[in-house]
This record gives sequence, structure tokens and C-alpha cells, in this order.
Amino acid sequence: MSSFGCANRSDKAGVLLAQLGTPAEPTARALRPYLKQFLSDRRVVEANRALWWVILNGIILRTRPKRSAALYKRIWQEEGSPLLLISNRQRDRLRERFRSQGIEVEVGMRYGSPSLEEGLDRLIAAGCARILLFPMYPQYSASTSASSYDAVFMHLLKQRWVPTLRVAEPYYRNSEYIDSLAAVINETLAKAETPQKLLLSYHGVPEAYVRKGDPYCCHCSETTQALISKINLPSENVMQTYQSRFGKDPWLTPYTDVTIEELGRSGFERIAVAAPGFTADCLETLDELGNEGGHAFKEAGGKELILIPCLNDHRRWIDAMERMIITELGSWYDQADVASNCITCPASIAVQS
Repeated sequence: MSSFGCANRSDKAGVLLAQLGTPAEPTARALRPYLKQFLSDRRVVEANRALWWVILNGIILRTRPKRSAALYKRIWQEEGSPLLLISNRQRDRLRERFRSQGIEVEVGMRYGSPSLEEGLDRLIAAGCARILLFPMYPQYSASTSASSYDAVFMHLLKQRWVPTLRVAEPYYRNSEYIDSLAAVINETLAKAETPQKLLLSYHGVPEAYVRKGDPYCCHCSETTQALISKINLPSENVMQTYQSRFGKDPWLTPYTDVTIEELGRSGFERIAVAAPGFTADCLETLDELGNEGGHAFKEAGGKELILIPCLNDHRRWIDAMERMIITELGSWYDQADVASNCITCPASIAVQS
């Protein structure tokens, strides 16, 4: 006697928080596969594949892992990667909010672990037949948002029973997101001496990507315009810049690092820097802006760079995420968790072999 087996699915909904990624540890050994996965992504590096393979494997992966590991060591916490720790706290806060509705919440990283694929598998194993993909990138870019879509869609191709999928739209001008940013920025500024300039630093992308149709820079500018009136500083004291450029091709300007040095040389003594495009603190905020940016500003003649934290697990942001997720879930939010139990399903009966 034998029986058929099928997945124990229900109408349960799940939420997958998609973050960019982090290495497992701050070592060259861990950075090499992480960087290889990241820099092999066609959405991230749009170059001739044969030529890029030679550059990546022959040059970059021989030198950059050791240098990147040293940077990660400066921000690494005893419990692990700041990005992963914060992402897990965001997940846990949301789990508390959605527990009574039976909605599952998981975190997945586009690069590194836990991966987006692992997050999907956990939601499916928990009985979720409806999944909301919620990218933690407010502004759309092919190199972040679309890359995460690729990973999720490709993984679902392997499933026999594919869950219904919804993707949260970019929330770069969503009032919940904007008000959360303003709350964190204003709270930080209230505890410090007023800066002469505030830089809103977004992760950069090559100019060529924008010329091909990527809306990223427009989304960043709309975030700035929506945010600027809510910040407790004169609008003329707020600047928009771009950071983290890589390679020799021109990227979106003005560059954050160049602007920081110019402000220091121009006699500005105190500036603040916030990173609206990052929903959790990571290497690019804690080290690139906080450590390297602060050092560069002082070397150029400035006295203090105030690093404003990302949204992280600030209560205002968790409240905002909860409301945004409920909106994106739509009808799923109100529908009961109904187990699938079809009495005529072969999985429910024994079949004579």
C-alpha cells in the first residue's frame, strides 16, 4: 500500500523582507564568495561578460576580499553583522505585530545568508500559499530591486506548487516612510549642536544605468523633496549626494566623499549625514560615512561629522512597515488561515499499489 503526499498548504500569508546582503564573517575567506556572488550579478555589473570574468577572477577577487574584510572588522559586533542583526530585529518586531493574524515574516539576503531562496523555503514550509515580497530598498533600481525579483522568480520556477506572489511597490515617496525618516533625523539633530549642512547620501549607480532607463535617481530626488520640508533645518542647508562608487566609469553626482572634503576645506565645522536609501545600518553607513567620512572631514579642516542612524528598528519605522505591509497584503490580510483539506485529494486517501 502506498499513498501520495502533497504540501501542507493553507491560505496563510507570508512576508519576505528582502535585504541586499552581508558576508558570514569579517574575513577574506568569507568575503571572497560573497563578493563573487555580488559582482557576478548581471544586474549589478553590466559589462562584457567574458572581459568582466577575467577582471573579477583575475584581479578583484585576488585583492579586494582582504581589504573589504578589514573594513567589516571595524563595524562587526560580537553577535555578528550589523545589517543581519538589525534585519532580524525588524523581522522579530513585525512577527510580534502579525502573530495574531497568523502572518509569517522572514528575512532573505540577495547575497550571502540567509538567502532569499532560504527565506522563501521557510515561508512555504510554514504553509504560506500567499507571499508578499517586501524589498528593503525604498528607491527602485535594477541593481537592487530587480535583482531581488530575479532571485525570487527563478527560485519559484523550481516549485511544483508555486505560491501566489505579490511585490510591494517602491515606497520612495510613501508618507509612512518619509515621516519615519524625518522622525529619526530630527531626533538625532535635537541631541546635537545644529549642523551647518545636512547631506542626504544615497547609494550611487553608474550614469549609464540611468541613461538606459533606470528611474533610481528620480526616486532619490523625490525622496529628498518629500523629506526636506519635514527636517528641522533650513532647506538651503540640505544637500543630496551619492556614495559608494566603484570602478572608473562616471556615477551619479555629486559624490558624497568629495562633498564632505570640500565642506571641510570651505570652513564648515559641523555637518550631519543621513542615508535615506538604507533602511538598516551596514558597512556603507557605519564605516564609509561614519568612519571614513568623519575622518576625511576632520582631515579637511572640519570638526565634527554627525552620523544619523538609519531607520533600523525605530518604533516609528516598525509602525510604518506594519501599515505599509497591511496595505500591500490587501485582501489577504483579512482572509482567515484556512487549511487545505480536500477529501478527494489523493494525498488524503490510501491507494492500493
